[in-house]
Order: sequence, then C-alpha cells, then structure tokens
Amino acid sequence: MTTSHKQAPAFRPDWAFLMRHPAHLLAFGFGSGLARKAPGTWGTLVAYPLFFLLLALGAGPLLISLLCVPLFVLGVWACQKTGDALGVHDYGGIVWDEVVAMLLVLAWAPAGWAGWLLAFALFRLFDIVKPWPIGWFDRRVHGGFGVMLDDIIAAGFALAVQALLASWLPV
Repeated sequence: MTTSHKQAPAFRPDWAFLMRHPAHLLAFGFGSGLARKAPGTWGTLVAYPLFFLLLALGAGPLLISLLCVPLFVLGVWACQKTGDALGVHDYGGIVWDEVVAMLLVLAWAPAGWAGWLLAFALFRLFDIVKPWPIGWFDRRVHGGFGVMLDDIIAAGFALAVQALLASWLPV
C-alpha cells in the first residue's frame, strides 16, 4: 500500500482499530494518540508514567537510555504497520515516536518538577518547530523509521539545550 506523508486516512481511527493489532495500540501510545486536539502532546505525556515506573524500579539515566534502543526498534515496526493500515505515513495519532523520544529526554533531565517541566517544554518545542535538520529528515525519511527518527533528533536538540539550562533550574 502506498502511504502519503500528510493526508488524512480513509477512516478515523478509534479504539476498535487500536484493538485490532498490538502495533496499533503501541503506535497510538496506548490510546493517547486518539486525542482530537494535540495528540503529540498527549503522547509525550505517556512517557512520564513509564519514566517514573523505571525510576521506582531503580533504573538510572544510562539504563533508561539503553531501553530506548529496543523501544525505538519496536516503534519502527509498530509505526510502519499502523501507517500502512491507515494509508498515511505519519498520521498525527501515531505518537510512539514522542513516547520514546521523551523518555530519552527525561532520562537525563534534572530531577524534580522544574527539570521534568523543562524536558517537556524543550522536547515539544523542537518536535513542533522542527528546525534543520529535524524538518529535513521528517520530509525525506519515510516509513516507520522516518516516523521515529525525526523525534529522536528532536530529543537530541532538547537534551543539548537541557544540559545548557540545567544549572539555572530551581532545586
């Protein structure tokens, strides 16, 4: 099936669609991508409970970062499968890319509400604005890998700025 980058699917995905295949449920961030307004933002928020669970289990930044590698690979598969089913390469409701990228940013965020808020703001900024080279990759790399790639690059930008600003955060 040929998929397009920025067109609407032939049908509006719903819970029934998500339940048809585990890839759809994952790609839609366990349902957060069904939000009619700002699904990417809702998908980004899904990373927080995962992050806090990993923290509670004793995972540190390096372990969480390493966990993002298989989650990225899983996302390539899930986003490709879901994009193919929808007939749309990067449908807005596909948010697993935001979940994984935000989890990576949170892994290195300064501990505390200010650091976690900064991580959110920076990641959303770079994911939405898509400065070069993020936008370049977003337009040119397609399929599940392309869906995942531009958000990981946005996470890299967020991590760099986060590192620069971390010392000015309230404790």
